[in-house]
Amino acid sequence: MQPDTSESGASLHWRALEALYASAPINRLFDSSLAVLGDGRARITFTIDERHFHAAGAAHGTIYFKMLDDAAFYAANTLVSDRFLLTTSFNLHFTRPVKSGKIIAEGRWISGRRRVLVAEANLVDEEGEEIGRGTGTFMRSHIPLSSLPGYRP
Repeated sequence: MQPDTSESGASLHWRALEALYASAPINRLFDSSLAVLGDGRARITFTIDERHFHAAGAAHGTIYFKMLDDAAFYAANTLVSDRFLLTTSFNLHFTRPVKSGKIIAEGRWISGRRRVLVAEANLVDEEGEEIGRGTGTFMRSHIPLSSLPGYRP
């Protein structure tokens, strides 16, 4: 099945991806939101507070991973309108600790469109300083997006 690449078709797909993100049970645990910015681009905004800290008083690495993986994943899934993608690998680099505030993860598709897609993301704090970055590999699953309750085109 060929994806609808018209502006209205793409826009409907992007809004449905945003709804899918919001509907995921894991995201009820976090103050976060997804904005699809265009083909191959996504932004996750997340608020960090003490609930996300490790024992030394800064955000735990799982928060970095979740935000970077989600931003890269949704950037890649903007290019696939029929199937849910799965993360097959993710390489993560921590560059600075963060204690609180609004954090933004920007995801960008890099390559691949058929079976495997590669996307990257970077994570910045409220001052615009990079706190982490990562690159992920994502593959098409057998799960139709249309079968997922949160995906509403």
